Amino acid sequence: MAKKNARNTRGKIVSAAWRLFYEQGYEDTTVEEIIELSKTSKGSFYHYFDGKDALLSTLSTLFDEKYEALLEELDPKLSAMEALLFLNSELFGMIENSISIDLLTRLLSTQLITNGEKHLLDHNRIYYKLLRKIIAQGQAAGQLSTASSVSEMVKLYALCERALLYDWCLCGGEYSLRQYSERVLPGFLSSLLP
Repeated sequence: MAKKNARNTRGKIVSAAWRLFYEQGYEDTTVEEIIELSKTSKGSFYHYFDGKDALLSTLSTLFDEKYEALLEELDPKLSAMEALLFLNSELFGMIENSISIDLLTRLLSTQLITNGEKHLLDHNRIYYKLLRKIIAQGQAAGQLSTASSVSEMVKLYALCERALLYDWCLCGGEYSLRQYSERVLPGFLSSLLP
């Protein structure tokens, strides 16, 4: 129970921080505002985070929370490819509508230069577990090729998503991330089909 409460407290802080970052910008958001919106304490905040900068690495947590919510919406009748495209569309829609492009750019750039943990590549994330499950089920059902391993297919999918995110940031968000992905991702992933 204590572990779940800790996860909830940390999650409240992360959600509040990213909401404020989106609404008023990273620079204009204070730790005190994050604590107030999350309805936590200063002690709780500093128990989980060294400061506001430490929250930048939690964007992957926010993405995983979205994937958890999408699990409930995922129609079990969808093929593996349809499920992957659904998840991508919903996540990219969320990113486009609730994550500041400046913050996303900052996170992606920190992942390139960090000597520490690369949160986006953490294979224990819900994201990777969900992708492995969908792809393994798709292979077992004959919906996806078995010429590549599940791990190789997950890597390709994640690579395509990261490429689309990086390009969107490089272009300053001048186009709809969701719509562009809906057009090009099926082509990128066609090699996964039998």
